[in-house]
Amino acid sequence: MPSTPSTNNTPSTNELVIIGAPIALRDGSHIRIRQGHHTDRDLLLQGFERLSPNSRYRRFLAPMPELNESMVRYLTEIDHHDHEAMIALDEATGEGIGVARYVRDPNQPHVAEIAVTVIDDWQRRGVGTLLLEVISARAREAGITTFTALMLATNANMMDLLKQLGPLRIIDQEAGTVEIAVPIPPMGVSPALRKLIRIAAQHEIAVPPPHNHRMLRIPGRKRASQRPTDQ
Repeated sequence: MPSTPSTNNTPSTNELVIIGAPIALRDGSHIRIRQGHHTDRDLLLQGFERLSPNSRYRRFLAPMPELNESMVRYLTEIDHHDHEAMIALDEATGEGIGVARYVRDPNQPHVAEIAVTVIDDWQRRGVGTLLLEVISARAREAGITTFTALMLATNANMMDLLKQLGPLRIIDQEAGTVEIAVPIPPMGVSPALRKLIRIAAQHEIAVPPPHNHRMLRIPGRKRASQRPTDQ
C-alpha cells in the first residue's frame, strides 16, 4: 500500500498503518489499523457481539440478532480491490473495535459503497475518522473516485443535512432509506466526508449488502421495489 508523502515530520495515518505502528487517539488510547482478511471470522463475530441491538439495526437496516453464515462469508470475502476492509484493533487487548469497508459497484467501477462501523464503547473517539482516512486512500489506489453510503433518514432535518453533502437518492421512502454520494478528494478526507462520519456517529452508515442495494439478501431488510428516484 503506497503512502502519501507527509508535509512535515509527523507520519500520516496511512503511513502508520503501512508500518503497523500504533495510532494515538485524542483521549490518549492507542489503536492499530490493518487490512481485513478472510481469516478474520472470529474477530468479526466478537465485534458484532459488542454492538448494541440499536447499532446493529442501523448498520444492517433490519433486526440482526446474529450474523448468519452467508453474511459472515460475504463480510470476510475480501479481495482488496473490489471489496476492501480496514480493521481497527485495540492496541492494549488486540480486540477488534471498528471496521471500514468499501464494495465496488459492478455497473460503475469508479463508485463504491462505503460502510464504517465502530463498536459502541469506542464511538466518538476519532476511530471512525481514522478508518475513513485509510479506506479513502485504499479506494484511490483502486481507481475509485466516489463513495456512496446507505443510511437511514427518518425525518426532514436529516434529509436536508444529507442533501448538503452531495446527490441524494431515495431507496425506500417508507423505511426512510437513502443513498448519499460523496466524491473522494485526491488526498486526505474532504469536509463532506468528515461531516458524513459525524452524521454516521449518530445515525450510522449501513453495511453494503451483497451485490447491491437493489438485490438485498439480509432477512427482514426491505427491498426497493423500483429504481431509486433521483433527488
